Amino acid sequence: YPLRSPSNINIHPNARWQQNGITVAGGNQQGNRINQLSNPYGLYVDNDQTIYVADTKNHRITEWKWNATSGQVVAGGNGQGSEDHQLNNPTDVIIDKERDCLIICDRWNERVVRWPRRNGTSGETIISNIDCLGLTMDENGSLYVVDDVKNEVRRYRRGESQGTVV
Repeated sequence: YPLRSPSNINIHPNARWQQNGITVAGGNQQGNRINQLSNPYGLYVDNDQTIYVADTKNHRITEWKWNATSGQVVAGGNGQGSEDHQLNNPTDVIIDKERDCLIICDRWNERVVRWPRRNGTSGETIISNIDCLGLTMDENGSLYVVDDVKNEVRRYRRGESQGTVV
């Protein structure tokens, strides 16, 4: 299950939600069209309510603007593969606001990828040899990555390649 930093979220202990939600991404059956998702897993909601979805079986990250009926591919979407312009079953995505990029768990490629948020056509591997399932970033810019094969969470401070088990 994807991690999320609760540092800027304050939910009252007695908060309640409506029992019937609305579809904000996908909802048009499983598929690979831009208004469909296929086994979506992790997601990230930005301050402007834009939703980024790890569209796992479509090997892409899609961006859904508020009230949009279709998404836009912002990473991957070039078929399943291990090249810099491809993803292979991504499971989570977050935004690194300081660098204005996506950070993606590229699960079956066993890597974490940094992908430019604006007009990015390929990503850069920033962590290798990790079975990344979920990730989050703290207010200091440290990246926390779940490796579910090794049953551990590692913290990577900016510039670190090995990380520390936390």
